[in-house]
Amino acid sequence: MINITNHKQELLFDPWSHISPKRRQILELSWAGLFRKDILCELPVKELAPFFNNDFGRPSKELHTVIGVLILQQTHDMTDAETVQQLAFNLQWQYALNISEESDSAKYMSLKTLWSMRSIVLANGLETTVFESITDKLASVFNVNTDKQRIDSVHIQSDMSRLGRIGIFSKTISKFLVNLKRGHKDMFATVKQSIIDKYQSEKSLSCFSMVKPSESKKKLADVASDLYNLVREFAANTKVKAMHSYKLLERVLKEQCNLNATDKEKPVEIKKPKEIPSDSLQNPSDPDATYSGHKGQGYKVQVMETYTETSDVQEKALTLNLITYVETEKACQSDAKALIPAIESVEKRGLGAKEVGADSLYGSDDNIETAKLSGVEVVAPTMGARKSKEVTLADFEFSDDGHIVSCPRGNKPDVSNENDGRFTQGFCPVTCAGCPCVDGCPVKAGKKYYYLRYNSKEMRLARRRQYEQTDEFKDRYRWRAGSEATMSEFDRRTGVKHLRVRGFKAVRYCAALKAVGINLFRAAAVRRATDFCLQV
Repeated sequence: MINITNHKQELLFDPWSHISPKRRQILELSWAGLFRKDILCELPVKELAPFFNNDFGRPSKELHTVIGVLILQQTHDMTDAETVQQLAFNLQWQYALNISEESDSAKYMSLKTLWSMRSIVLANGLETTVFESITDKLASVFNVNTDKQRIDSVHIQSDMSRLGRIGIFSKTISKFLVNLKRGHKDMFATVKQSIIDKYQSEKSLSCFSMVKPSESKKKLADVASDLYNLVREFAANTKVKAMHSYKLLERVLKEQCNLNATDKEKPVEIKKPKEIPSDSLQNPSDPDATYSGHKGQGYKVQVMETYTETSDVQEKALTLNLITYVETEKACQSDAKALIPAIESVEKRGLGAKEVGADSLYGSDDNIETAKLSGVEVVAPTMGARKSKEVTLADFEFSDDGHIVSCPRGNKPDVSNENDGRFTQGFCPVTCAGCPCVDGCPVKAGKKYYYLRYNSKEMRLARRRQYEQTDEFKDRYRWRAGSEATMSEFDRRTGVKHLRVRGFKAVRYCAALKAVGINLFRAAAVRRATDFCLQV
């Protein structure tokens, strides 16, 4: 049965009157008081209620308590056992969740119940609803100005070991043999004993981590051959082919090897490292994890937050910088694809930005132009480093309509044409031929003139590069660096960079609820600073 308490209903007697005034004040100004007063009633219990029956069965745990416990577990980076202890004995947790009665039904939650409730939220993606409902409420309570926001990503590692190529092959084979023995003993009996001895025991698997560099190429070829033979042996068996671990064998074979059916002696050939895709299997224990050439194996989380352009200490303390958007992605995905979904998401929830600061990976021309259609200005530098002696299009002076006014040496074009977004500027051949910069200049010799040809996109990028050299851009862009502090706080307070879970859904769940925790901590700090100023 569904168990939901109406926490908006006022009580005749204060259930917390037994707490001394000083301790009560500390609770009220902490995250616990903020949670109890402004957040508890806003928790999306209606989203969780359909998974329970209102007509029969034992009463569920109070659903506000359930969601609150899941949030606080990730906020304080606790294990399941620690979470149960905190709910049972921690006054702050009980105050935040408005649990005043001394009963096991109210203050105790078994490990099985905690796991089951988390599984429901995780499987149905309800963590996003929880994050958005709490964030929207905090934005309303603290009157957060969302006009200026900044976005960045943080790399996350799930609970898996980092494996080399030999380790990926050997662990995948071992996982398959274990599952085959459990599910299909008759099929397992057909596997060669030499393969079982090599990959079944932990002692045998440890040998693969002690391979000498000089022998790694040969060992890699051996394990690839073993994997290929297993795939071929059970290729016609529909029951085995339906196994998840067999599909991992096929995936590793496809991603790591080239097959040559005509060569019977060497039917499988190891791919070169550069040929392996970044979304290849990194560990059979976590098939969703991918690879980033910059950060390594794992996942990526996009985080967007509000900010205020002020250096005044008191004003900063009284202003809430709120995380408005958090989204988990595969590590191999480019940041360039994350900007527009983030802008659209906050816009739908009424937290839209007018200006978004980001690094160069987000600042592609397509993103800039698409964001303009939504009325958002993206403050981000262009990609690519400039060579010191090179003359680029950004060195030319442009008119408002995109034509060239003059070159870096001050020479004006003799001919200027535009056709369907393509510009052609013709310069005097005598002047250009005698110019000392002609070798590194984008102007090229033609029949009548020295021509400079460019399109609308190149013109926009050139203008952006010109603007990046101004003090105005530098002053606006410097506020983006604050996102690095946010990522540090995100990890330091919630442990988001090293999670205890595996799989995309579990990582997304943890990242979203940990972002809720950061918003709670920040909001509580602003409330304490406001109370102090009022007292002074």
